[in-house]
Amino acid sequence: MNVVATETPSPAKRAEGANVVVVGAQWGDEGKGRLVDWLARDADIVVRYNGGHNAGHTLVVDDKIYKLALLPSGLVRGKRGVIGNGVALDPEALLAEIDRVAAQGLQVTPENLAISENATLVLPLHRDIDRAQEQLRRSPIGTTLRGIGPAYEDKVGRRGLRVCDLGDPASLAAKLDELVVYHNAWFRGLSLPEANSATILAGLLALAPRVLPFVRPVWSDLQAAQASGQKMLFEGSQAVMLDIDWGSYPYVTSSNTVASAAATGSGIGAKSLGHVVGVTKAYATRVGEGPFVTELHDAMGERLRATGREFGVNTGRPRRCGWLDMVQLRQSVQVSGIDSLALTKIDVLDGLDRISLCVAYTLDGERLDYLPASLATQARLTPVYEHFEGWSQPVQGMRDLASLPAQARAFIDRVASLAGVPISIVTTGPERQDTIVIRDPYQTAH
Repeated sequence: MNVVATETPSPAKRAEGANVVVVGAQWGDEGKGRLVDWLARDADIVVRYNGGHNAGHTLVVDDKIYKLALLPSGLVRGKRGVIGNGVALDPEALLAEIDRVAAQGLQVTPENLAISENATLVLPLHRDIDRAQEQLRRSPIGTTLRGIGPAYEDKVGRRGLRVCDLGDPASLAAKLDELVVYHNAWFRGLSLPEANSATILAGLLALAPRVLPFVRPVWSDLQAAQASGQKMLFEGSQAVMLDIDWGSYPYVTSSNTVASAAATGSGIGAKSLGHVVGVTKAYATRVGEGPFVTELHDAMGERLRATGREFGVNTGRPRRCGWLDMVQLRQSVQVSGIDSLALTKIDVLDGLDRISLCVAYTLDGERLDYLPASLATQARLTPVYEHFEGWSQPVQGMRDLASLPAQARAFIDRVASLAGVPISIVTTGPERQDTIVIRDPYQTAH
């Protein structure tokens, strides 16, 4: 494992058993993997608790770039990783990712990774369903076509396969036959090629010997870790605005992404979650379709995209860009129980003459201070902006709050004031050490 020698020293003492949850506070791509990597240095275990390989985390370590989708980011720090029951696990994608990081020198073994026995399996037929569903929609959602949504549909429909089924070939075959019969009726109705259970079974049985050594009752392991005072870091994928309940439905993911999902998706009690850090960029982005009140369709939007390198980790899709929406962010803070914010990519704003923050909306001439659930209503919203003087001195690479230009500090203070929670961390560049800690989430865990 490579460690940057110049990174900020770790505080000497931590509260025993202090846990931290990291959630995206916007539409994803906020830099959660980078933050988890940084926080993982003081954790004993890093837990992935939701989503699948439809979201990627990029970690830059020295001259290596790790692109992770299923593996917990803490593995790069040499910490133990857990894939919880809330994750939709594509075993083929997992093994490919393990092989990919092995080629970079990171060995993933049952000694440093555990997979929940009751995690949902993503099968090849789920990818076929995903593509067909997206083509049938009058307004495509913009899914990654990885099969995550259909796998979760099978889970809640009580017909899905789980990781533990890989250890019982006879039961696996019977359950798979039932699942294929169910979905082939739909395929036939649309005159689409039907799934072949024998082919899928053969593929699963071929993968099983490599997957099963990782499989454990991880909820029990986490309970034991909690009892012994070990520190756990819970790593969420996607973000609050993609939550199946609290996001811009139906342009959302198929799982819960708010902080409470860390409890249901891992088996740890909700009272043990600790401090919740919401990650937000200093501007806003989203991928795919759906409302985006502060989206910029001009040269400024293009500048943010180019400077911030706003392209999907897994898909390469260009991200839509706009100004930071404080109404949306404040709502995410409240519904997800966020205790503090990590403000990332503030360096992308370097050199701008003027920076804007959306502080409210107008709807038919009336001021509105929350984001309505109705998409039709959201489409009629007009952002109300506050404008800030930009800074000419680049903040990229700065590692001390006092060194930031006064204009940047004023911007940070205003974000915290409007969000209603403090800013605990600011990142000023892509490297691990480009991190300013204003308050330590582990010290404030509760």
